[in-house]
Amino acid sequence: MNAPIRIALDGKDREIASGTTLAALVATLGFGPAAVGTAVNGRFVARGLREGLQLQAGDSVLLFQPIAGG
Repeated sequence: MNAPIRIALDGKDREIASGTTLAALVATLGFGPAAVGTAVNGRFVARGLREGLQLQAGDSVLLFQPIAGG
């Protein structure tokens, strides 16, 4: 098992395994890939980039409802 790291998830402290990707975190929380928008350290992360983004200790992750419109 990977050693735990601490991140901020929606402003609350959370412990996750080191090596966790943003995609894995979203799935672990029970959300489908299209169900939420994501940002890490204040920067939007597109759905297609989540699998390649490994979270680091101290990262701030925000999940939000995607906005539809046009």
